[in-house]
Amino acid sequence: MTINCKGQLIDLSHPRVMGILNVTPDSFYDGGSYKDETQILKQVETMLNYGATFIDIGGYSSRPGADFVSESEELNRVLPVVELILKHFSKTLISIDTFRSEVAKQTVKAGAAIINDISAGKLDKNMIAMVGKLGVPYIIMHMRGNPKTMQQQTDYQDLLKEMITYFGEQITKAHEAKINDIIIDPGFGFAKTLEQNYHLLNHLGLLKITDKPILAGLSRKSMIYKVLNTTAKETLNGTTALHMIALENGASILRVHDVKEAMECITLFNQLKA
Repeated sequence: MTINCKGQLIDLSHPRVMGILNVTPDSFYDGGSYKDETQILKQVETMLNYGATFIDIGGYSSRPGADFVSESEELNRVLPVVELILKHFSKTLISIDTFRSEVAKQTVKAGAAIINDISAGKLDKNMIAMVGKLGVPYIIMHMRGNPKTMQQQTDYQDLLKEMITYFGEQITKAHEAKINDIIIDPGFGFAKTLEQNYHLLNHLGLLKITDKPILAGLSRKSMIYKVLNTTAKETLNGTTALHMIALENGASILRVHDVKEAMECITLFNQLKA
């Protein structure tokens, strides 16, 4: 199972890590942490040295209730960072966390390799066609509504069945747009209750019916710190525990804040399966 990133075939039969680089002031865990070029480059270098295959850059926080950010502001946040990283680390495979087709277009033009869309094309009618034209891998996530409204849309008859239908529909649209490499993200914390998140994690393997690689975004989320009665800053251990469950249930990519610990988890997982 491989994806083509700028002519480089990435084998996802071995789990990979996607390091998170938020360039927003309001992300739930690390908002505002990377404000200047030195901080950004230091964090990227650290993640790459620890073994991240991808760096995921987000300029629009998708935490529950996140404030609106204009397209121009999102581009102002993200484009210079893409250019900065590739100037210093030219081989970096950059993923762009956006649901806007114009942001996708301009960042891929600047050298980004993947588009990571929390809405799977549902918040911008031009997104799927644009990704097809750009010829890059496309990560599609399951969500209802948008970050402002999603937590009021958690009523499902059968969560997993409805998710499989959702992914089937969006994968079909993506294939019609000539998108070859598609990764699915179950969207932990997006339009899902605490109980639904754990039900989903426990049955994550059912999503393999889509025949697409699975990305798990669990890192430091409220589904961990609410159970542990703590804060996002104190959930590294809990995150690692759930990462192992995700790997056991078929995740191919872990999207994380803490690359070193995620890579250690994968190393131990690989030893278990050796």
